[in-house]
Amino acid sequence: MLSAEDRVHPAFARLPPWVQEKLSPKAIDYIRRVHHWVETECVPAERVVKAQLAVNKWKTPPLIQELRVKAKKEGLFNLFLPKSFGDLSPGLTNLERTMNCHAPETGNIELLAKYCNEGQKQKWLLPLLNGETSSAYSMTEPDVASSDATNIACRITRDPKDPDTLVVNGRKLYGNVAWNEDLSVYILMACSDPENPDPWKRHTTIIVPKPTPGFRIVRNLTIMGYDCAPEGHGEYIYENARVPAANIILGEGRAFEIAQGRLGPGRIHHCMRLIGQTERAYELALIRATDPRKKPRGKLIGEFDSNIERIAAMRIQLDSMRLVVLNAAHTMDVHGNKSGRYAIAQSKIIVPEMAANIIDECMQMYGGQGLTQHTALPEMWMYARFVRIADGPDAAHRHQVGRDQLKTAAAIKGRHDGYAKRYEELCRTWGVEKEEFA
Repeated sequence: MLSAEDRVHPAFARLPPWVQEKLSPKAIDYIRRVHHWVETECVPAERVVKAQLAVNKWKTPPLIQELRVKAKKEGLFNLFLPKSFGDLSPGLTNLERTMNCHAPETGNIELLAKYCNEGQKQKWLLPLLNGETSSAYSMTEPDVASSDATNIACRITRDPKDPDTLVVNGRKLYGNVAWNEDLSVYILMACSDPENPDPWKRHTTIIVPKPTPGFRIVRNLTIMGYDCAPEGHGEYIYENARVPAANIILGEGRAFEIAQGRLGPGRIHHCMRLIGQTERAYELALIRATDPRKKPRGKLIGEFDSNIERIAAMRIQLDSMRLVVLNAAHTMDVHGNKSGRYAIAQSKIIVPEMAANIIDECMQMYGGQGLTQHTALPEMWMYARFVRIADGPDAAHRHQVGRDQLKTAAAIKGRHDGYAKRYEELCRTWGVEKEEFA
């Protein structure tokens, strides 16, 4: 239970009472310390990190490396694995750890921790957990409609002369850029059994080390003009790339099982990050609205009625986004990721679109400056727009939610038929003439 002092602390003030009541003493301590860390170490470092990237965009900035070391010493490294992961976790629930976390490592680390055997964990997971290496997830393809992942066509075959070796051929988009020296592995989803009558068992997930012969990067993909360095988004070719069969995760034909286990948490992570970024954008808008140097027609920007209403609308939308994500996190804790799929989909639909709209309004309040590198707003907006596609387009999530809701129609009709029957009984009892409705 939060103290009266904690309830007004910036780290907790936006949390609804039902969430505050569920925070363990451990979580309260972590959240306090993470908030202090972000405010004093991360936010002030942003422009320095950008300057270091300008010198070598595909190398992890030295300041980031230093912050990782300091975060480990402070016990603030790898807080995102929920307590269901046992000793690998700091012991927080999904609800308690609704704080910013880094993609794609969160999703990839959860995948490796959940589905890899012990040998694979020692070789690939532990270096990621220690921050010694980074990873990429390789799923999307340019030549098929991969929003329906059963279309994924990149092929995995066994070498007929050496069945312990897999041969991979195909083309992929969006795996992080190979030019970053910290990047060590790609987690690849590809088709291994195209003739299987069950389309959900045709695909396999394997670990592809970056220096694999036959595996090469074509180029970095910009996202709406941004190179997203130092991680980036690459386009890749597999030409008879040879990978040990020991690198298969969980088993052949189980890629969809793995993907769903990764993408559920991965989707809510995107939403957590977006809430943090949108709060930053909102703070910038408040600063701009009260800047005494900016007085069009002799009034502060925040004194115009339209902007007062804009600020109110943004605050309400932001709080709504947080409630949706908190609900999804709590649902995952109580009922599991699979049962929480509606709440996760709801978050993934609402949050990116609403975040983009809020950030757009913040840019508008900055006028021409809001479109330049004078603020981080354009890059924040780009990320929000990107997330409407990442880990499944929002149209696909809407389709899933809508399809699930239509399945409830029969039960709803049964209830309404009951209303009509009871209405007829009441008409007879009270001598009221029954009206006919469509």
